[in-house]
Formats: sequence, structure tokens, C-alpha cells
Amino acid sequence: MINRVLMPREILIGGGSRFRLPGVLKGLGVIRPLLVADPVMVRLGHADALRDALMREGIEAGIFSDVVEDPTDISVAVVAERVVAGRHDGLVAIGGGSAIDTAKAAAIVVTTGEPLSALKVPRIVDAVVMPVVAIPTTAGTGSEVTRAAVITNAAANEKMLILGTAALPVAAIVDYELTLTCPYRVTVDTGIDALTHALEALVNRNGNPHAEALALSALQQIGANLERVADNLDDHAAREAMMLGALHAGLAVSNTSTALIHGLSRPIGAIFHVPHGMSNAMVLPLVTRFSLSSAPALYAAAARALGFATEADGDVLAGDKLVAAFEALNRRLKVPTLRAFGVDRRRYFDLLPEMVRQGLASGTPNNNPRIPTASEMETLYRLAYEYEGV
Repeated sequence: MINRVLMPREILIGGGSRFRLPGVLKGLGVIRPLLVADPVMVRLGHADALRDALMREGIEAGIFSDVVEDPTDISVAVVAERVVAGRHDGLVAIGGGSAIDTAKAAAIVVTTGEPLSALKVPRIVDAVVMPVVAIPTTAGTGSEVTRAAVITNAAANEKMLILGTAALPVAAIVDYELTLTCPYRVTVDTGIDALTHALEALVNRNGNPHAEALALSALQQIGANLERVADNLDDHAAREAMMLGALHAGLAVSNTSTALIHGLSRPIGAIFHVPHGMSNAMVLPLVTRFSLSSAPALYAAAARALGFATEADGDVLAGDKLVAAFEALNRRLKVPTLRAFGVDRRRYFDLLPEMVRQGLASGTPNNNPRIPTASEMETLYRLAYEYEGV
């Protein structure tokens, strides 16, 4: 078997590594970058600090700070226009997944000249595009090292998955210090997002030894530190470990793609504006229970890596413990049900066929150990509305 392994050409990891940005850009030949910054990063002064560091090294940078949560094809087009108007030769994304996906998508649009609706899966966009350097500020999305970007089609109210080397940043700077200002809900939701990346990479039909090793490392780091950092947001060691876990999860899932959890989650986020990590958490126990029998050894390995089961537990028992642990984790981390989140019941059930259509169209349910039918997808959505465990 031949495994294709993809990752940025350079990854810097460690506290304070963000200030190595000038050297990274010089190595890429980028002299006029546009910083695509999360508004919070501008308010906290991180974006200006990076621009000042670049200016001291003779690199002239602009700042785009109007990144929107859950970026759309419209918001990406605004960035693309700014790149062209400012004659920028590269993009630096600083922020969460929204900022990084915005920058990645803008680079693709500027280089290819095609609308994002023409680039979504099942098309694979393997192309050389304008360089993107990603600096994540949350420990979760993994977008800094993945070959994927998720952008909402504003007209269709549908999340589009853009997949291929064109969406892979050329470099990533992973500085845990930037996560120290993340509030509780962002910390928890992005942490669960990273957990689902690692889990889906481990059990994926596209799995390989490279992805498996990274996924298990990620699960070990996240299992030991997610609740620890939730209990103490100022815990530097836990923050650093979560950043490493999220990085390994991103590297793993970039080489397998996601599976059914994300297939169910994306339509919920697109239609009802539930934060991505939270919507993953809402369906995590259900999908795990649904899939257990199709990959018992892999789910048992996940349970052991997370610390939810021991080596003495058989695979079936370990899998059952994994589901129960996910249900308990959601309760401890205050993950609401869709009902508790405020999603209107009638609208939710009326839109079940559209959510199933979007979920299946994304292609990722086909990567799941147990591939669902449309009817099974609908059943999972019905259960998810107010599921709190059994």
C-alpha cells in the first residue's frame, strides 16, 4: 500500500514562536503579505505586534481584520479583492479556524480565478497557490496543517468542503501562548473539535500507520489535558499540551479526511449557527455508538489512549466505556443539546431532509467505519435533537 503524506513544509512549535514569522516569510520570498486576523487578535494587540515585527525586518504588511465566524464565499471574496488591490504576494492567517480557512480560500480564489462553488468536493483541488502561513490561536481546528477549508455558500446556506493541496498552508506557527486568552466555551469547543479529528482519523476507512500514530498521540494529549484546562484556563502546561494534541490531530485527519461526525455536524452549523466544535460534541456519542461494531479494536484503542479504558479491558467493554465517557464529558463540559441550544424543534425536523442531503453530499460519511444510509442519517439527526445519553 502506498500512503500519501501531506503537511506544511515548515512547522514551528513553542511559546513565542510567532515572532519567528519574519524569517519564515523571507524563506518563502514573501515581501508584501496580508495579515488575515481574527478581530479578537486585533483587539488584543497580537496582529499589530506581528506587523511591527515584520516592519522591523523590512517586510511591509497589511491587515484585514473583518474575518467573520463561519466564513462565507462572500466574505472570502472581500479578502481576495483586498489581496489583488494591495498587490500582496502571500497571506498570514492569525486566529481560529475561521481566519485560517478564510485565508486559505482567498489564496485559492486569487490564484485559480474560480468561484468556491466550483471547487468543493467531490473535486480535489491539488494546485500550487499563493503561499499561506497559518498561526492558530485555538487548540482545536487543526486548519493550520490540513488540506481542507470549510466555507459556507451564502446563497444555499450550505457548508462547502474545499479539499486538496491548494488548501494546505505552506507553513504553520504553533504558539500556545496565543491560546491563553481563549474563554471557556471556545477552549472547550475547539478542544472537542480536536478530539473528533483524532478519533475520526484513527477509525477512518482511509487510515494508515502515519495517521494512526499521530491520532493516538493526539488522543493521549487531549485525554490528559482537556478537562484540566477547562478547570484552569491559566494552566500553561495544559494549554501547551492541548496545542500539541490539536496539531497532531490536524496532521492525522489531513491525511485521512473526516468521517460521519463531521458529516452530521456541518449542516447543523451551517443552518442553525451552532459553533463547529459544539455541534461535533452534540453528535459524538451517538455516532460512536452507531459505529462501534464496525471497528471495535480501533474504538477500544481510542478509549485507552484517552484514559477512558485500560489495557485489561476487552475491546467490547472499552468501546462501551468510550461512549459512556463521551456522554459524561459532554455533561461535565456543559455541551448543550440542540434543544437546549435554542434550535426551533419544528424548523429542525422540517429541515431533516436537507441536512441529510448536505451531510451525504460532503462525502465524509463514506469514510466512516459504518457507512450510514440516508434513513440512518435521519435517525441520528432525530436522536441528536435532545440526546443527553442513556
